[in-house]
Amino acid sequence: MTAPTAERTAPAPLARRVAAQAGYETRAVLRNGEQLLLLVVLPLMGLVALTLTDLLDGVVPQGASRVDVAVPGVLALCVLSNAFSGQGIQTGFDRRYGVLRFLSTTPLGRGGLVAGKLLAILAVLVLQYVLVAALGAALGWRPDVAAVLVSLPVLLVGAAAFTGLGLLLAGTVRAEATLAVTNLVWVLLAAVGGTLFPSSTLPTGLTWLVDLLPSGALGAALRETFLTGAPSLLPVLVLMAWAAAAWAAAVRWFRWS
Repeated sequence: MTAPTAERTAPAPLARRVAAQAGYETRAVLRNGEQLLLLVVLPLMGLVALTLTDLLDGVVPQGASRVDVAVPGVLALCVLSNAFSGQGIQTGFDRRYGVLRFLSTTPLGRGGLVAGKLLAILAVLVLQYVLVAALGAALGWRPDVAAVLVSLPVLLVGAAAFTGLGLLLAGTVRAEATLAVTNLVWVLLAAVGGTLFPSSTLPTGLTWLVDLLPSGALGAALRETFLTGAPSLLPVLVLMAWAAAAWAAAVRWFRWS
């Protein structure tokens, strides 16, 4: 009689626990109206605006169209919204209300909790990519299949960098401060951080600085991927450096309560 009882009460395998947590995190994001506005509605509105207006006319290379430049920038904005702002805000409030501390003591553990969050970010990113690509196609976007495939690892490195930054912020300051800072940074990086608009649209003295930001590096790498077939080495190295530094800092200073 003891063996069946022990079998029923034994913890589920780690992979199943992580998958369950990832599913919960994903559903929590998709059911939140404010999060959907940030993650889906605003990027799609930005894509339409950039394609139908003349905002990008000065940076569209010969042989390309507005949508060819707009889609990579909007995909970079999706990563910023998802991995940094969305996850940072959610994690900050989970920490404030003791959710992180509670889950870290369950069989899921801290590693499983972080893995679940990463999988949730990837799930939402897939949805964002599909929606942006579908709207882009309706607006005339016709990317090469090879460029689409190359864009995937670029997006993953970008997501790693911004997730690390989001967790670092959420784990070191109060939830209200996280909310304020992430929203402010989102606006600044979207407008003048090389995300939607190439750094070449900014004054010459700021170009080099924006190119060294994770937003500028991700935007540049994605635009180069879809316009030329592959990103240059510099923006990829910048993204990798930000990812490594952000995660090292998050591991060092993140506080669970």
